Amino acid sequence: MVSERFAIAQVTPHPWEDTHEVNAFVRSLSDELARRGHRMVVLAPSRSPELVRESRRLIRAGELFEPDGGVRVLGVGELLPLAPARRGMPPAPPLDVARTLDAVLAQAPFDFVHVHEPFAPSTASLALRHSRALNVGTFHAPAERVISTQVARRFVERFFGRLDARTASFDATRELMERAFPARYEVIGPGAEITRRERGGDGPVHIAFVDHEDRHALRLFVRALRRLPDDLEWRATVFTPAGPRPSALRAARLRERVTVLDDRPDGEAELLASADVLVAASAGQAPAPGLLVRALGAGAVPVAARLPAYEEILHDGERGLHFEPGDVDTLCAQLVRLIGDAGLRDRLRSAAPVVGWDAVAARFESVYDAVAARRHAPRKSSIPATRKLIDVDLHMHTDHSSDCATPVEVLLATAREQGLGAIAVTDHNEVSGALEARAKAEEFGVKVIVGEEVKTGTQGEVIGLFIEEKIPRGLTLEETIAEIRRQGGVVYVPHPFDRMHSVPDYEHLLAVVEDVDAIEVFNPRIAIPAYNEEAVRFAAKYRIVGGAGSDSHVAQGLGSVRIRMRDFDGPDEFLDSLADADIVGRPGSLYYAQVQALKFLQTRATPPSARQAVRKRQIRRATSGRNR
Repeated sequence: MVSERFAIAQVTPHPWEDTHEVNAFVRSLSDELARRGHRMVVLAPSRSPELVRESRRLIRAGELFEPDGGVRVLGVGELLPLAPARRGMPPAPPLDVARTLDAVLAQAPFDFVHVHEPFAPSTASLALRHSRALNVGTFHAPAERVISTQVARRFVERFFGRLDARTASFDATRELMERAFPARYEVIGPGAEITRRERGGDGPVHIAFVDHEDRHALRLFVRALRRLPDDLEWRATVFTPAGPRPSALRAARLRERVTVLDDRPDGEAELLASADVLVAASAGQAPAPGLLVRALGAGAVPVAARLPAYEEILHDGERGLHFEPGDVDTLCAQLVRLIGDAGLRDRLRSAAPVVGWDAVAARFESVYDAVAARRHAPRKSSIPATRKLIDVDLHMHTDHSSDCATPVEVLLATAREQGLGAIAVTDHNEVSGALEARAKAEEFGVKVIVGEEVKTGTQGEVIGLFIEEKIPRGLTLEETIAEIRRQGGVVYVPHPFDRMHSVPDYEHLLAVVEDVDAIEVFNPRIAIPAYNEEAVRFAAKYRIVGGAGSDSHVAQGLGSVRIRMRDFDGPDEFLDSLADADIVGRPGSLYYAQVQALKFLQTRATPPSARQAVRKRQIRRATSGRNR
């Protein structure tokens, strides 16, 4: 099966010039996806003013993709060459990176924004905030990165909630993320370039060590080298991307056998290609599990601390040797075994099947395909252009709702006065008000869609339009949708991301996204505009028809937002017309406060006897104007 070809932005939180596991993953995955025909852009912070300036020129010119189909790298913000506040943490992005990301993500027609380690604050978390595409998140994080997010857990959960699929590089990462941020994480580990050379000969065994800013690991490695017997034939190379550390290698004996390589292009790859053994000696976390995968691909046998990610890669000793973290004696003993036993090295090397980046890219293609398949097919309107335009309000309540005091006659009269051609009556957990309104609609010259806003058991509210029978509250979201479908109705999700209403969370909404016919993308009663904006983005990326309604609980709010659409007959024509409709209204927090105050005065602040008197007067006024 050939994957659909997508436009994909891969986003890393780490400066592109830094030697980092996440950057290595992004670089290799992007190269392979580009080779397979996808249009690829990498978005990263940078320490290079030249890269940032050139990237901004390309963004302004709209030249976001390489013309030859390669990978375009865009530096979205310049970072000063300062060390991060904490080891292993990406530096906070500069202030202007949000504007640059918004310009890129708004301009480019990306199908996917694939963020890596989207913990805030970072370029990846900002990309998730500004993305208008389908979002995939990949987590490579050590424990301290996850733990550091718990202080701002609610903030982090909000942005993680925008992820349409999640993957983890290792089972250890998946287990950690599932505990901290429950969701489904598919494990897709890093690949390796298969560059194995023929080993053998009588030369000294070559031991490699890559320094990932873990001073304890380097010291432990040096201590183990000092304890190796004098008669063993070995040499070692220490690759230090952050710069040389001569103080750790002062002993004359080590200076004769150990070479230090500073950061250089392809320095790690050249080292692994010539190494017989790789040592990973971190004590508290696994900062570079992908390094072990790359070593296996090059044919080097790892000796690694017994940490969950390292054990996973080496299959508990089937593909390399382990030692307890900090145990210099066992590390030394394992090196002695490997230096003196070429047969052991060969057995471990042959037991290490390696996954190439082509296989990793194919698995990510499957993730992309599965998410993209959930998008709705673009709806083509069958409504003739000669059909008249009418204004429609899709969300309102009558006094058949417990939180509304508007009589049906008053609602219909107000709809007529507001120039509405059709309304959807959507009382809470009740259909009687809508049925009464439809029975009286002809007297007022207003078309009525019978609806109900149903409260599910634990997953928020959903509206059924074009239904005939009351749907009981308390069902699951899936059961409620099935009941709407049984009645031939339209599944309409109101105020989907308003945390002040009862709404399904992102995960529950994703579970039923194929069954949702329309989403309310504008509701004037929502106090925080960002919730409406989030609904717009969700509807757009899944190609779901967008609707709007006043959500009026008082007659004065009716028609405050309306949809201008072609007249329709039945649910199918309704959805066709809605797909080509315009939303008009008067949003604003002042209006929200006004209608909320009116609702309170009519339903709670007024005694029941007074409410009854007001209701009778309203009905008399409404019915007296029926024949106008």
